[in-house]
Amino acid sequence: MSPDRPQSVVLASASPRRRELLKKIIPRFRVVPSRVDEGQFRDKDPEEFALRAAAAKAEAVGRKNPSTLTIAADTVVVLGAEMFGKPKSRTEARRMLSRLSGREHKVITVVVLYRHRDGRTASGVERSRVTFKTLSPSVIESYLKAVNCLDKAGAYAIQESGDALVERLRGDYDNVVGLPLALLSRLLQRFDKV
Repeated sequence: MSPDRPQSVVLASASPRRRELLKKIIPRFRVVPSRVDEGQFRDKDPEEFALRAAAAKAEAVGRKNPSTLTIAADTVVVLGAEMFGKPKSRTEARRMLSRLSGREHKVITVVVLYRHRDGRTASGVERSRVTFKTLSPSVIESYLKAVNCLDKAGAYAIQESGDALVERLRGDYDNVVGLPLALLSRLLQRFDKV
């Protein structure tokens, strides 16, 4: 976005982490959660799943705010062929953390920009690799008590006691938190030039 022509921006997310990250590059924006049910998407490919979910969120919010730039994102955690979204219960969160224990997984975030008025859209994907420490059942239980794991892909937040879980990160830290700012900045520049 050019500084001489600011436009109204909406973040289509209820995530406090995405809100805090977005403030680093766009000081003023509104938050309008999309209410899109991600369970409707059946894609087996994690990037396709994240793209469809992020696009649906952007379009749902963008239709109600036609002249604004809507920013949406979707993050998935991938271990082998298994894709982890947000757990539906503490039991599922415990299972996810146990599966990730001692292993490397991918964190994939798709970001979508959309403006309904002219049907403009831009999207991109960021990939990071995270290796977990070997987690004992007591470490997992302590983590589940300390962190609200139900609103986080893969049941963990690297920025919240992540040092108890994470041995190594390769790639974009902001991506693992939930909004890759370097990718978003590139998308904003591209969106503004079209």
